[in-house]
Amino acid sequence: MSWNPSVWPEARAPEPASRCERCELAKQRTRVVWGEGAEDAPVAAVLDNPGAREDREGTPFVCATRVALQRAVAEVGWTEETLFVTYLLKCRPIRKYDKERARDACMEYLRAQLAGRRAVMLLGLVAAQTVLNRPDAEMAELRNRWHDWEGVPVRVTYHPLAVHRRPNLAPSFLADWRALAEVSLPPV
Repeated sequence: MSWNPSVWPEARAPEPASRCERCELAKQRTRVVWGEGAEDAPVAAVLDNPGAREDREGTPFVCATRVALQRAVAEVGWTEETLFVTYLLKCRPIRKYDKERARDACMEYLRAQLAGRRAVMLLGLVAAQTVLNRPDAEMAELRNRWHDWEGVPVRVTYHPLAVHRRPNLAPSFLADWRALAEVSLPPV
């Protein structure tokens, strides 16, 4: 299979979210980062927060996180139309902040983004602990099983950047995506 990473289309934040001032990140942010891929995709993936790459207008390059993520998506036969990638936090933190308050402030937006999906993949321990409301859970407890979040089937896997930095995680990361693909969508 030939595969090349690409810049996926960015989704614009709706008006109320783009003006959000529910937490201190509103004073730190450059902009609100809503997500990328197809907003109406049947599957969503959740990362902890946007990074420097996402904070740039137009996301002009494919970072290591996206390379690992897009490779797994391609391996299960999906495209950017199959997956919408979003964040717990809708703003990039650049200095110390009240993490719990910021996550609570963004949860309403995340709920709206995840509603009606066939399945959700939580990428990394922070996303998994927060969405599943399991603040003390370890990755080993959360992976390799299905979770239910507000009626949506959820899987947990490693953060794509961890997979990039530790290639020994790649087989498990790919197995998690295959498990998600088996129940959410046939390959396209």
